[in-house]
Amino acid sequence: MLPGRTLRRVLTTALVVAGLSATTAVHPAGAAPENTVPLRMIAFGDLHGSLLPPEGRRSEVVRSDGASVPAGGAAYLAAYIRQLRGQADHSVLYSTGDTWGSSPLESAMFHDEPTVELLNDLDLTAAGLGNHEFDNGAAELRRLRDGGCHPEEGCRYGEAFDGADFPLLASNITTDTGEPAALPYSVTYIDGIPVAAIGVMPSNTPDYVRADSIEGLHFGDEVDAVNRTADALDALGVRAMIVLYKGDLAETTTDPCDPVDGRARAVATSVSPLVDLIVTADGEGHFNCSFPDPLGTQRTVVQGASHGRILSVADLVIDRADRDVLRDRTVAFNQVVTHDITPDPGVSAFVERAVDRSAETARREVGHVAAPLTRDTTSSGESTLGNLVADAQLAAGEPHGAQLALMNIDGVRADLTADGDAVSFGEAFAVHPFGNRLEIVDMTGAQIHAVLEQQFRSDSVGSSVERILAPSHTLHYTLDRLAPRGERIRDITVAGEPLDPDTVYSVVVNSFLSGGGDGFTVFAETRSRAGLGYDLDALTTYLGRGTSERPVSVPATDRIRVH
Repeated sequence: MLPGRTLRRVLTTALVVAGLSATTAVHPAGAAPENTVPLRMIAFGDLHGSLLPPEGRRSEVVRSDGASVPAGGAAYLAAYIRQLRGQADHSVLYSTGDTWGSSPLESAMFHDEPTVELLNDLDLTAAGLGNHEFDNGAAELRRLRDGGCHPEEGCRYGEAFDGADFPLLASNITTDTGEPAALPYSVTYIDGIPVAAIGVMPSNTPDYVRADSIEGLHFGDEVDAVNRTADALDALGVRAMIVLYKGDLAETTTDPCDPVDGRARAVATSVSPLVDLIVTADGEGHFNCSFPDPLGTQRTVVQGASHGRILSVADLVIDRADRDVLRDRTVAFNQVVTHDITPDPGVSAFVERAVDRSAETARREVGHVAAPLTRDTTSSGESTLGNLVADAQLAAGEPHGAQLALMNIDGVRADLTADGDAVSFGEAFAVHPFGNRLEIVDMTGAQIHAVLEQQFRSDSVGSSVERILAPSHTLHYTLDRLAPRGERIRDITVAGEPLDPDTVYSVVVNSFLSGGGDGFTVFAETRSRAGLGYDLDALTTYLGRGTSERPVSVPATDRIRVH
């Protein structure tokens, strides 16, 4: 545990669903004007267990003055949070989802227990659930919530693990029997006034999680779930409400606050007018917008940046008489977590301990590459690292008859920046932090063509989405983006031979794709023929072919021809 850790007092309510106990956090009252109560809301999203400042493309953010500055890291995040809370009479701290999962080695090596302990120390009020909390299944999520040692590896980080001191929220998850599978909300009392946080996840979450990780769980419509929960809270006398939405917002314009089709508009204008503030988290973008709710009253929707780089802050004013937020007095801003502040010393020591304990494993050499490999895409949607990963997975499957491999590029989570030097296990782990298994699936040529056409489709709100799969060196084809959807892929060859729609081919994919992940539903129609171990093992084995004298070469990005 962190030095000086303060546990919140909790009041257990009568709500018990799916083995989860609802809790209401009680914060000490502070001085406030007689007729209003001020509340500072602080939030972050997509933290992904980032104890250290992120590296590579996420290492810097652009401030409002246009300067690009280093940002993030738990010690700096903690320093800003404590400073922001210290400036307010009353405050709440939320995470909007993906708090852990796809984490760096210093957290993931210990099953993300360090991240949970960090958030306990920061006195996190509540956390909305995101898809990555389910990376290792619902049982592991419950363990991180409730405490206890890992069932297979025990307690690797400390002698014991007590679990999260904060509730985990999602109002639209149910079990096969229709029962709630998570707490829909939590209530915090601010100077005697109840303030609710409602968690919600995208209804298409199953597209982004391995099927076996969410077996028996169902994800309902986001707006319906929030509105239903808001009505229930209103009936209980709770008027001040905040939504935490780990959402898949459509990016149809460069301006997220565009009043017609900005990224945040669909949610902000649809959710119940009982909700006073919406906090979202989705990828790299950050914004601070205001949109009219269904009754025409302006409502703030705000989002920070991932990996602890930008905090969202909203200063609310609550009317003491009716216990509701005075929305016209809301002031919101995004705070860059810069490195020109003194890092929190306790958290610095905590992070150093986690890094030290994982250092020997992280430094272990696994191979050599000739030049940096990145996720930067060409006009075809290929990248050098994506193609290398596909080649590595094909190499793992070739002894078992595999003929090609396809890899979802979103599953490649970091660049390999080694330049003729040894690649460390920590660098390779950052590329593949999910622990996905590899499989050989049997696919007809017609199914291969169909799954390549699925690279172009519409998302949950009707916007066009392009997700190019990284192909192994044995697969080539022509891509025509101007052709009608369903007719954009042609001239497919496997190992130099034209694809035969009736021939059965052996294809290597990870377990996320084989379950239909990322919307590639054709994979879910295939039959798995063999298991190949883990994606990380395939990558490290492939990189191990390289030596300092003969490093692994950078693959060409010429497998997809653009018409």
